[in-house]
Amino acid sequence: MALYLIKDLDDDYHLRVGVWQITESEQELKSLCSVPSDELEEISYIRNESLRKQKLAVRALLDCMFEEKVYLSHHDNGKPYIENSATNISITHTNKYVAIITGEGGELGIDCESLDRDFSAVEKKALSEDEIEDLDDDKRNEQLAIYWCAKEAIYKKFSQYHVDFAEQIEIDNFRVKGEGELDATFTQKDGYEEELELQYMTFDRHVLVWVSSSED
Repeated sequence: MALYLIKDLDDDYHLRVGVWQITESEQELKSLCSVPSDELEEISYIRNESLRKQKLAVRALLDCMFEEKVYLSHHDNGKPYIENSATNISITHTNKYVAIITGEGGELGIDCESLDRDFSAVEKKALSEDEIEDLDDDKRNEQLAIYWCAKEAIYKKFSQYHVDFAEQIEIDNFRVKGEGELDATFTQKDGYEEELELQYMTFDRHVLVWVSSSED
């Protein structure tokens, strides 16, 4: 069993982050988790073995985070939800890890990336001029990874189509640490600005960023 982390964030809203390290074979993952037969059939049609294992690891992690059996489904836009619970959820996965954030009181977003990736394309694709000016040459790739994960987490929280990451999502200046907080602004298409607080952590050459509610 490769449960890596369960972190309680807020008791009032029952916010929790869970991380699973995928070390098992596909068969071992199947034996560790309870997957409805129809979902197991859907997973079996996925040609990529790594992606099948990621889907099963999500199920294994859900079993660790919930006392009761939960039924995972997705809206038409791909946003996950739990059929038999009012708890909100967001999911992310890489080849090596899956992570989930759950909680009540508002929509959530989480994203994880491997630092072994080259994130240089993020600079032109997703950053504003101010964000580009704030880049630290010494830790450029790691900082770009945090920017990308933060914007992806916010994108997942709002679940809107055609979001311009450079124009609509602004991350305040930060310096890379092992873990920390980020302040951000999401600008709706009508111009309304929503202030957000995010948290991030780095571990085992990965970056994990999550966002729960807006600032009070």
